[in-house]
Amino acid sequence: MINLEKIKIELQNAIKNSPKTQVEIAKKIGVKQQTVAQYLSGRAMPALDTFANLCAVLDLDANEILCVADYKHN
Repeated sequence: MINLEKIKIELQNAIKNSPKTQVEIAKKIGVKQQTVAQYLSGRAMPALDTFANLCAVLDLDANEILCVADYKHN
């Protein structure tokens, strides 16, 4: 089963570890900086299309953020 808390943590870590600012990320994915701040705090999760754009902008593997490897072993 999907564990949203784990996904939130992975997404938060990816944003924190990015050399890009929240403003830069927001502009590139077409949202406000406050929205990125909400992703970072765990108060919000991106829509699927925004998630895909976020992965592209941050050069992330969506499978890692979604913890796909964890589910393959179940």
